[in-house]
Amino acid sequence: MKLLKQPLWGGAAAVLIICLAVAAWLVYEPTIAKIDRPAATAFDASIVRRGEQLVAVGDCIVCHTAPNGRPFAGSRALPTPFGTLYSNNITPDEATGIGSWSLQAFIRAMKQGVARDGTHLYPALPYEHFTHVSDEDLQAVYAFLMTRQPVSQTAPDNKLLPGLGFRPLLAGWKLLFLDRTPFEQQTGESAQWNRGKYLVDGLGHCGGCHTPRNLAGGEERDRSFAGGIAEGWNAPPLDASNPTAARWNVASLFNYMKTGLDQGHSAAAGPMGPVAEGLSKLNDGDVQAIAVYINSRMHPAEATRAEVMPTMTTDNAAQAASAHPDAELLFNGACAGCHAPGAPMGTRGRPALSTASDLQDDDPRNAIQAVLQGVEPVGNRGAYMPSFSTILTDRQVSDLLAYARTRFTNRQGWKDLEAKVAGIRKENAE
Repeated sequence: MKLLKQPLWGGAAAVLIICLAVAAWLVYEPTIAKIDRPAATAFDASIVRRGEQLVAVGDCIVCHTAPNGRPFAGSRALPTPFGTLYSNNITPDEATGIGSWSLQAFIRAMKQGVARDGTHLYPALPYEHFTHVSDEDLQAVYAFLMTRQPVSQTAPDNKLLPGLGFRPLLAGWKLLFLDRTPFEQQTGESAQWNRGKYLVDGLGHCGGCHTPRNLAGGEERDRSFAGGIAEGWNAPPLDASNPTAARWNVASLFNYMKTGLDQGHSAAAGPMGPVAEGLSKLNDGDVQAIAVYINSRMHPAEATRAEVMPTMTTDNAAQAASAHPDAELLFNGACAGCHAPGAPMGTRGRPALSTASDLQDDDPRNAIQAVLQGVEPVGNRGAYMPSFSTILTDRQVSDLLAYARTRFTNRQGWKDLEAKVAGIRKENAE
């Protein structure tokens, strides 16, 4: 038996060594040498302008700018189910930003999620989508960022669940979930459709919010665009399962993305507001291409779709007043000036509540968030709604929404609404 144990132990040790070697091979990424920061004049102006448009598609400024912070200097808190990450500084500051990064280092970070020094990056940087972006376009993004104003700013330390700060684990995550397949034009589809798909799947990373994720945080690719969660808001499906799909077409999608407002659906709120603000700066051709592609996902059986299903105006005022008498008084005092049929403020670009997708939804989350957090206008346009989180109690918010659901829709009332309001208010405070 002793003679048998020795080769067994030797074999186990050999297997262990092999496993460790494979793990080290998967985890190790070499450092890419620093460069001297290029002069802004070293970049072709036309490439910088194209990069500016591509950065607008990716909405990079939103995640990489802290509240009241300098553009692209990072330090914005990014809540995740695994803790809070803080975005990196992507200005050309050599010490705290990407000023010493070569184009090669930048492309590796964008496509492989690896920093210049070989550190694995968290997929809050959506490199799972940027793998589909051409090197030529990433070169334009690099040119734009390297011609911004350098800002010296270091992000705070991430606050993650125990153990998840060990970055080599990310190599395993990438092995499971990082799709490195380059984008390919699909024959049989128009150039406009292919352009839209390229922007949506790549720099636009729309699936990052609008696709469900598994317990490990990877996108469920077999349920692409079936809806997800973004910063405490529901990101609705961008496929045929969207409950208001019949009321979207290319024109309404274009208007919504370009202005943050569509009369048939209400205003962009929550994380979609900054997205629409970014897209408002994008050229009309690319916004139109995105609309064409998303429309094809929402209406896969239809080649073109010029008309939308008309929205019937609903106003069950008497029924709502009978069911929620106290909420009727609250609505008249807090909401009617903008949202009552025929209200003077309601003519200033605000869609009728009977068209609001959030009120029609089976899940009240977005309606609750709109009341608690309010709605900011996109740029200098669009609707504004103040936050009522410090004004209304959980009971008042739930009563108000129950009243609006009864009055302006023909849908069944939401259940356990007050408890859901309390839960979402707690989430927002964390």
